[in-house]
Amino acid sequence: MAILALLLAAGAAVADQVIKLLVVQFLKPIGIQTLIPGFLSLDYLENRGAAFGIFPNKQWIIALLTAVICVLIVVMMFRYHKHNALSWTACTLILGGGVGNIIDRFARGYVVDYIHFHFFPYIFNFADICVVIGVALLILYLIFSDREEAKKVENGNA
Repeated sequence: MAILALLLAAGAAVADQVIKLLVVQFLKPIGIQTLIPGFLSLDYLENRGAAFGIFPNKQWIIALLTAVICVLIVVMMFRYHKHNALSWTACTLILGGGVGNIIDRFARGYVVDYIHFHFFPYIFNFADICVVIGVALLILYLIFSDREEAKKVENGNA
């Protein structure tokens, strides 16, 4: 299962890079393309910081931290033996998104962002969506796996 998760993560990273190539080619020259007025647009942004623009111009620190997290996720994929669909999906999404953004940091020196919901002040990309959903799923997994373990212990003592 770990190999499949790695392949899917690679697929997510490739999809992210293809989208970013299209964004650079077609959106960068015009800057902004409104999709739904007052709600959603594609805004070209070269993000030289981390999520939400924090730690501006600290690309190498962010890239190193991302690389460490990605390595830890790969190790967890192979060494952790209590995975279920939720944890596999979480690891796959986090890894795919992390790799997609780290490629930008090394290749460009910044991350290409382009999705802008006007009710949310930040601009983000496909890789960011993967990471955020993956982290949310991982949190759910941790919450529910703790409850299941507690039930097993409780039932074992009864």
